[in-house]
Amino acid sequence: MAPLPLPLFSPSPKPPPPPPWLHGPSTQTHNPSPAAPPPPAEAAPPNKPRRHSPQPAPARTAGGKTKTAAKPLTAGVPGGRTRRAVLGIIRRVRSLELSDPPSPVPARRNNADAVLPFHLPIEPPEQVRDVAEKGKPRAVPWAAARDEGLKVALRREKKAREPTRAEAELPAGELDRLRRVARGMGKWARAKKAGVTDEVVEDLRREWARGEELAAVRIVEPLSRNMDRAREILEIKTGGLVVWTKRDIHFVYRGSNYQQNTKHKHYFVSNAQNVSPVKYNVPKSQIKNSNKGEVLTNGNSKADDAIQENDRSIYGHKDEEPVKGTLYEREVNRLLDSLGPRFVDWWWNTPLPVDADLLPEFVPGFKTPFRQCPPGVRPTLADEELTYLRKLARPLPTHFALGRNTRLQGLAAAILKLWEKSLIAKIVVKVGIQNTNNEQMAWNLKHLTGGTVILRNKDFIILYRGKDFLPGGVAETVIQREAEVDDEQVKEEEARLRAVDSLQMVGGLSSEESSVGTFREYQDFQADHVHENTENSDTIIELEAEKHRLEKELKDQEWKLSVLNKKIERSNQALAKLHSLLSPSEQSADRELLTEEEKAMLRSIARKMDGLVLLGRRGIFDGVIEEIHQHWKHKEVVKVITKQNQARQIMYTANLLEIETGGILIAVEKLTASHAIILYRGKNYHRPAKSSSSNLLTKREALRKSIEIQRRGSMKYFARERQKSILELKKKLTYVTRQIKYRTPRS
Repeated sequence: MAPLPLPLFSPSPKPPPPPPWLHGPSTQTHNPSPAAPPPPAEAAPPNKPRRHSPQPAPARTAGGKTKTAAKPLTAGVPGGRTRRAVLGIIRRVRSLELSDPPSPVPARRNNADAVLPFHLPIEPPEQVRDVAEKGKPRAVPWAAARDEGLKVALRREKKAREPTRAEAELPAGELDRLRRVARGMGKWARAKKAGVTDEVVEDLRREWARGEELAAVRIVEPLSRNMDRAREILEIKTGGLVVWTKRDIHFVYRGSNYQQNTKHKHYFVSNAQNVSPVKYNVPKSQIKNSNKGEVLTNGNSKADDAIQENDRSIYGHKDEEPVKGTLYEREVNRLLDSLGPRFVDWWWNTPLPVDADLLPEFVPGFKTPFRQCPPGVRPTLADEELTYLRKLARPLPTHFALGRNTRLQGLAAAILKLWEKSLIAKIVVKVGIQNTNNEQMAWNLKHLTGGTVILRNKDFIILYRGKDFLPGGVAETVIQREAEVDDEQVKEEEARLRAVDSLQMVGGLSSEESSVGTFREYQDFQADHVHENTENSDTIIELEAEKHRLEKELKDQEWKLSVLNKKIERSNQALAKLHSLLSPSEQSADRELLTEEEKAMLRSIARKMDGLVLLGRRGIFDGVIEEIHQHWKHKEVVKVITKQNQARQIMYTANLLEIETGGILIAVEKLTASHAIILYRGKNYHRPAKSSSSNLLTKREALRKSIEIQRRGSMKYFARERQKSILELKKKLTYVTRQIKYRTPRS
């Protein structure tokens, strides 16, 4: 018995699920089971040429209609799809089905009228989920539809927009009327880079005083990046309501109960941000020693009064306000409130930074804090640490907004207080304020606080507190502990001296005292080298440092001069070697004589000539002589152009050309930017048999000579400059040595 033909695809243990395009309502006329593909023995091979066999005529029914037989799935598709292409599609689909995890086959119903529903499950069965977690098979094409269904089911709801104050307080009809009026307005005030300043507020109130209900303000960068924040600032400072916003223009309504003659006051702090007085980190001992009449000085007295008045109103309603924001936001606001008043014109989202310009300019008793690095820790920052700190500072809120360059003791005290809870202080430079210099700001803050500037640009200054930073209480404890240790060492030294004296009295030892390894030696060293801060000693130290620097620089200059001299010597040797290859001819005694009239005629002819010979940086070599003879082949006079400037060099070139060519020098003419050498070939001219001269340099050798001469000239120039600098350094070194000799105390 012959074996059965093999199928096209390898059989699977379980029947794969049908693809989605086969899902759908089944009819009574079609068989629900899919037709198996024909075996390869029945299918014609694809490489076999087509044979035009007569096709049987389609059968006709009784009604005269053509009855088409059922075609297999692998048959050709009308429109250009051949049987081979369809087989390829089925092969790919079967591979995707095999890669898809099997699903349980539902039990078939006996009812032929049952309709299979088209269903996309949102949650896969447990078996499929377990297989997907273990093997992670490749997704089939119809899995995208299942994912879309999942996205539709789990779509995140859009956050509802919070209504503005105008939408909450004004009736809908009145708000629509005001917006229609705003659409017809064509005049507005323009806010500067500094934000909504007092001038902008006065312009708005001037419009309201004229009888207008609405006033428009155009917001510019950087406040235009956050128009919601700009709306809040306008409502706080003007007391009105923003009824409509068109691109970067806010339309502000004055209100129904607006009175023209009332004096309006706007505060620098919004009701949402609580402000408390600043407590500066100044040691108590320094405050006790200061005068009782001293107060924190600040030039913004009006702003301080407004802040205090607003503080009273805020604290009165503090308990009535509901708690808003997350725990992190409340902690940040509490920390910033303890540092100083807020900057209301902040152009980004909350929390509002502290306005550093409202902090005191001088703090009595302020000084740079005490710092001490833990043992075994380097105080400097590595590149990886610097990168980490910059990444850490990026998402942090801005702590201060600064607009002045100097008098930053109040800001420095606030930064020191912030550093007790944060590694980084983030300061923004105010926009629109004249003469702000972020470099000077960073330098002053660094020297006042002792921190490290990890980032500085035109927008931000970021300060790191440093590895040696100590909070106020810890610093006082360390200083107190060091004082106690010094006292204990003094007591131990006194006890040691008493013990040594008693041993000398009992044993009759030598009375010579040695301080090696004792506390006295340490104290003497500290007194001689560390704590000696007299003016004379500081000057001597500076002079010694200057002397050391001058000696080092003098040594470097002398070494560089020696290198230059060696290079000049090598250049001279190379030029001597090239000059040995050059053997110029001697001038002939038998020379033709020309009258002045002939010379004038030849000179006038040469001036009108267009053809010329140009001398380049190579000078005179065998190619130049050959080119001059080529000119003399057709003309009697040749004009040679040279770019040399010195008269000595020009005459040397003209005489050398006259000797090597055998012609007669007529004249040397001055042109605009060069000189022209006119040569006459002579009445008895005979063209030489060999046009190129063997006693001159070749073109390559002439170029080497030109480069070497230029190189030697530049090296000689720099050698002279080095010698001048060496003489100046020797004079300075002599002067500094005398100063040290005169200031050193004689023993």
